[in-house]
Amino acid sequence: MNASTFGFIGIGICLNAIAQLLLKMGTNSVGAIHFTTENWLDIAAKLVTQLPIIAGLACYAIGVFVWIIGLSRVDVTIAYPMLSLGYIINAAGAWYFLGEIISLQRLLAISVIMVGIVLLARS
Repeated sequence: MNASTFGFIGIGICLNAIAQLLLKMGTNSVGAIHFTTENWLDIAAKLVTQLPIIAGLACYAIGVFVWIIGLSRVDVTIAYPMLSLGYIINAAGAWYFLGEIISLQRLLAISVIMVGIVLLARS
């Protein structure tokens, strides 16, 4: 994989991870969501007016475009597993921006993912 292709794949992965963090920030502002027939419209209105949710959806849209470019240049058997980098980015972002705890078990699981990515990248 050349640098340009890796760049498109990497940017697509980062945009996906950022989108997840933004969506979580937006839902944190709304609180736990429990739809009923009476409240679904109010909840939907709250969600679509949250700036982090709007930004997260924009990141998804741009990320899909960038991902398609990267995917056109590399086998899907390489590109798709690289999405696992998003788990690592999200864990770090959730810890740093959202104050989430990364337990030892989660850290070990992330380490296993990292080993898999290294093996994949070397193939």
